[in-house]
Amino acid sequence: MAPRSIWKGVISFGMVTIPVKLFNITSSNDLAFVTLHKECRQRLRQKRWCPQHEVEVTADETARAYEYSKDQYVIVEDAELDALRVPSTHNIEIAQFVDLARVDPVYFDKSYVLEPEPMGVKPFYLLKHAMESAGLAALAKISIRQKETLCALRVFDRTIMLHTMYYADEVRGLGELNLPEETVQIGAQEKTMAKLLVEHLTGEFKPEGFKDGYREAALNLIEAKLNSTTPVEIPAAPAQGRVGDLMEALRASIEAAKKSTAGRMEEPKEEPAEGRTGRRSRTPAAAEKTPVAAAEKKPRAKKAAVAARK
Repeated sequence: MAPRSIWKGVISFGMVTIPVKLFNITSSNDLAFVTLHKECRQRLRQKRWCPQHEVEVTADETARAYEYSKDQYVIVEDAELDALRVPSTHNIEIAQFVDLARVDPVYFDKSYVLEPEPMGVKPFYLLKHAMESAGLAALAKISIRQKETLCALRVFDRTIMLHTMYYADEVRGLGELNLPEETVQIGAQEKTMAKLLVEHLTGEFKPEGFKDGYREAALNLIEAKLNSTTPVEIPAAPAQGRVGDLMEALRASIEAAKKSTAGRMEEPKEEPAEGRTGRRSRTPAAAEKTPVAAAEKKPRAKKAAVAARK
């Protein structure tokens, strides 16, 4: 199924306009839990409740309002908001080009990708080539979901990526934090050991090597509860080391990092197919199948387990 664009408009690059569509490139894999009534196991409903009239109200009985003071509101109609047309509603007008490496990541919010409309393919890739040659990114504004936000456009593979950004007044300062760096005394040997530890733990960023351990543990718990009526034992969390002698902690960390690196370098290579026994091995796809996929393929078992509990 083809992805659905969340925004359509043009990029203004000087006197050049480039029709484009905007798409999500990220998604959350967070587990969604619902709330049930413990007694009957029915899903609870959220009601729109008016405490003054003590009645439930429907959607067409509601009004949008802004609270300008405690319990004081001004009503704003949907038509009035729709009439607020700012230039960035359907136009990403490039204001300037910057070195993205000099923009602090704290300003970045969400990431999207752009796709050129058929009539805008050539100018789209002309803009991409210009930014790529200069090693720069573009700053502009875009209006998405009733909010005009700052954004950055940068080259990404065969397209242009758009990052929405926070405004300066949306980024909190450090004034309220207790950060006594100037009072901390760090010895030369401690600095050397810390630098050595950093060097041992330095490597290329491979995002596929990082997994959501909590999500996997929660899925395993859910699958175990679906397939068993006995209480599920939750494994204890590993003990956290206490902060004692800093130098000893650094030495132990360096030794652990060395062993981890050596272990990765000495991992046995996969045995050739002709040297294996006649036993059939699982394919990588089957071996890496998540508990969700397994649970999704067992609807009958799930229904049977639910019926048995009832």
